[in-house]
Amino acid sequence: MKNSKPGMSTLAVHAGMDADPTTGARVVPIYQSAGYQFRDAKHAAALFHLDEAGFIYSRLTNPTVAALEAKLAALEGGVGATAAASGIAAHQMALFPLMKAGDEFVASNKLYGGTVNQLSVSFKHFGWHCTLVNPDDPQNFKKAITAKTKAIFIESVSNPSGVVADIEAIAKVARDAGIPLIVDNTVPSPYLCQPFDWGADIVTHSTTKFLCGNGSTMGGAVVDSGNFNWSGSDKFPSLAKAEPSYDNRNFHKEFGASAYTLYQHAVCLRDLGGCQAPMNAFQTIMGMETLALRMRQHSANALAVAEFLSTHPAVASVSHAGLKSSPYHALAQKYLPKGTASLFTFTLKAGFDACVAFVASAKLCSQVANIGDTRTLIIHPASTTHHQLSAEQMESVGLNRGMIRISVGIEDAEDIIADIDQALHLAMKRAA
Repeated sequence: MKNSKPGMSTLAVHAGMDADPTTGARVVPIYQSAGYQFRDAKHAAALFHLDEAGFIYSRLTNPTVAALEAKLAALEGGVGATAAASGIAAHQMALFPLMKAGDEFVASNKLYGGTVNQLSVSFKHFGWHCTLVNPDDPQNFKKAITAKTKAIFIESVSNPSGVVADIEAIAKVARDAGIPLIVDNTVPSPYLCQPFDWGADIVTHSTTKFLCGNGSTMGGAVVDSGNFNWSGSDKFPSLAKAEPSYDNRNFHKEFGASAYTLYQHAVCLRDLGGCQAPMNAFQTIMGMETLALRMRQHSANALAVAEFLSTHPAVASVSHAGLKSSPYHALAQKYLPKGTASLFTFTLKAGFDACVAFVASAKLCSQVANIGDTRTLIIHPASTTHHQLSAEQMESVGLNRGMIRISVGIEDAEDIIADIDQALHLAMKRAA
């Protein structure tokens, strides 16, 4: 009889909630309630003072959302998780317990464009300063760390350029500096990549993408490994000293490995308000049950498409790390042994106009500003998501004007390739 930890497919189906104790419902119910009735005044006080676990108000805790959080924590191998309204909201929540005005953090410059803007521009309104560095050399993170640095932020596989981060090496830099490594694991999902196994401390997700899996539902999440020692220095007073906004509780002293997750619910959701709705959590839970099946198909299809594109006469380059020609192939073999995800970019020789013609000519592939859908999604960043950037700025994040981003779906690979082939043929004719 197997007594070890259940496999990823089993956890994706079963982790998070047993049958509903009141009705016996085997599928998690949608608890569409803003508030919850307390047994008595003593019970209410115990909940508000964090002396007892339970439900108070759905901005803080909700049974359906809690089931999603438990499932995601199990899949990532963490001690707890906090669901958020979106992936961008999750980034804010991940950093909020660590940062004060004037503090700094270091981030990869190969990130989703919206994340780059949030970290380096919008967070300045909070007095948080972000230094962006090239992640290809982990020592770049070390060189950028100062006495005010409170975290390192990377993507395990970057959106859209497909850069595979050397998580273990970057985690060592963070550990030596006494700061946590935060990894956005959206693109590969926990099925393909396990950042905690390589030393990461916190993982974030846009659950909108591969976790939900069908493009229907917005959401985000923050998962804590429970391994970081918040009391190891005086860098993190919100977690390791008296918290004035919550009865002067010392979260790390009182709650140990669960301190960060409890702070997320008690303070971040209370004050930032970026909670996930019960219906969104329910839809994401339903999607996660097929995560393993979908990620295997996504990965196999993407590699087949990348191999086709790598030999096509209209294509100048392909950025898929599953190809042996990729500079990230060795890192992909190490961190993504079950597959290299479905997101990558390719560049057309004929440039900008050919890209515009290509996306207009596709029939099966949908031109959509999302990734992680069951459908194959394409977009031309230079004319849409990144149109405001200069050529130099696009190059710094791994893009150019002749580049297409593709998120390969779970359709039959032959059909995806046939559609891409006909669209490339038409694009070449129009660009000639």
